[in-house]
Order: sequence, then C-alpha cells, then structure tokens
Amino acid sequence: MEKVDWLGKSYYSLNAYFKHTYGQKVYKIAVDAGLTCPNRDGTLDTRGCIFCSAGGSGDFAGEIREAFFDTEWVKKQIENGINKFNKSVGDKFVIYFQAFTNTYGDVEYLRRIWIEALEYEGVVGISIATRPDCLGEEVLGLLRELKDKYSVSGREKFIWVELGLQTIHERTSDYIRRGYPLSIYEEAVLKLGNVGIPYITHIIFGLPGETKEEMLETVFYVEQGIFDYDKHRQIKPFGMKLQLLHVLKNTDLALDYEAGKFKTMEMDEYIDLVIDALQKINPNIVIHRVTGDGPKSILISPTWSGNKKMVLNTLHKRMAEREAKQGDYSIMLW
Repeated sequence: MEKVDWLGKSYYSLNAYFKHTYGQKVYKIAVDAGLTCPNRDGTLDTRGCIFCSAGGSGDFAGEIREAFFDTEWVKKQIENGINKFNKSVGDKFVIYFQAFTNTYGDVEYLRRIWIEALEYEGVVGISIATRPDCLGEEVLGLLRELKDKYSVSGREKFIWVELGLQTIHERTSDYIRRGYPLSIYEEAVLKLGNVGIPYITHIIFGLPGETKEEMLETVFYVEQGIFDYDKHRQIKPFGMKLQLLHVLKNTDLALDYEAGKFKTMEMDEYIDLVIDALQKINPNIVIHRVTGDGPKSILISPTWSGNKKMVLNTLHKRMAEREAKQGDYSIMLW
C-alpha cells in the first residue's frame, strides 16, 4: 500500500487521510436525522445504553432536535453546517449522520436523506453511525445501490458505516446494555464486506470493570478484522475510533458513578493506554478519533477531557518522547 504522509503525527489520522486523498482539509458536519434506537423505542429496551445521553451520542449534531423523519430539517442542518466553515481553508465536507441509530428507520426516508447529503456540491461522502444489529436486507440493498451510483467516474463519493462495538467482553456488554452479542458485530462486518462498504469501529476505553489488558484485547480483535470463510478473505476495518468513557448528566451511568461504583480514567492513564493501543494497530487503519468530545454542559467526569487540545498535545508529545508510532507491534499483514 502507498505510504501516506501522517502530517507530523505518530499515527494515521483522519485529517491525514483526507489531505492525502483530497489535497485539502475536509470538514465533518454532524447531523441528527431524527431517528431513534431499538434500545430506546422498546424493541430491546427503553433506557438506551447506560452511558448514552438524551442526544443519543449526537450532542454535537447541528441543532437541537426539532422533528422526526423530516427531510427539510436534515437539509437545513447540512446547509447551516456548510455555511459556518471557512471556505478559504477547505470547501469539502463529510456529512456525519451521528445521533442515535442511523440505519434504523423507513428505508425510503433513509434513501432521501442520504441522497440529499450526497448531492451537495463539495460533499465528498457520508458516514453513517449505527448499531451492528440494524443492518437489514433493505438497508444493505440501499447501501449497495448508492455505492454503485456514487462510485462512477466523475461522481466519486464514499459511504462509510460506523459500528458501535465499544467492547468485545460480554460481561461489560451486559452492563452497558448494548443489547447484542459479539456474533452480531461479526455478521455486520461480513454484510458490509459483501456490499463493499468500508466500516469504522467504535471502542470505548474506561468502561467499568475492564482492565487495561481487556481493553487492548478489544483493540486487537477489531484490528484483525473478520474472516469471511465463504470467500476466504479478511474483511478489515477502514478505520477505528478510540473513545474515552464520559459520564454525562441524566444517564444511568452517572447514577453508578455518583454512588462510587467506579472511577473514570486519569489523563496520564488514558494517554498511556492510547499509545499502547496505537502501537498494536496496523498503520493502514485510519484513526478517526483518539479521545472524546463530551459536551462540557453535561459532562460530569473526567473533567480533564474537556480540554481536547491539551489532551492531543500531551498525546503527541508523549508519543514523540517514547518514539512510539502506530503499528509498532501490529502483527496484521496487509
């Protein structure tokens, strides 16, 4: 694979991927599509995952939720997002369908909002955050259809799917109320591989009860990809997101935290863990995130995470001091 300039970082960041691919900065615009989740609508549960806020992990999406299944509202968020960025720095965008479960809805509504996003001038692609158990045949058919439509010469635009795995450990999965076993994640990866859609896997560090070794086991598992025995191939992740556990107001996780049932990670502890994780991740995997963006207005702990610039600067300095880089100890041959 062609060597990519990591822009002075010790890992392959999303920014480096975009600069290499498009020759400029690409802005991400988070959108709330007005969808819900099987963990909230009563299909699996009504409480959501234990750490999930009222915004459904979309607290930085364009605007406060006004409507459900409203194409015009989605369009408004996209336009507002595009208009707020400095076009002299870059005029290309990714539309990130972030809040709740973005394949969990009427397929014709999904078709309308995804095409709406893809048709905007300057939009280079869309990223769709979802649960592995919400990739039915109709949705997969739509993803294949749009991939074929927008991958032709002159219209090249990508479609990514982001899978919220968080952990491979079933004990932790039960505690956070994830609502599906690890086998469902594996099936989702195989399905996405069959329709040619790249996937990005979300991992949370600092989940209550997990040891450092268990967190790194999750990293190793995701980095290896999933083997497709029918086609004798390894379906590898395009990207990974390393997320720090945040305790947010008005969540069940906050109740456990306030009751003293667990502690959140200290900054040094987290940074050392991220470095160890990055060293085990194949250098061709794009690292979409190395920390988190818990909104300060609802963030209970860890408060140090609110200073994202400080966290990133410390990470980069620490990696340079240790002469550590992504892939140092990866055994995945690509």
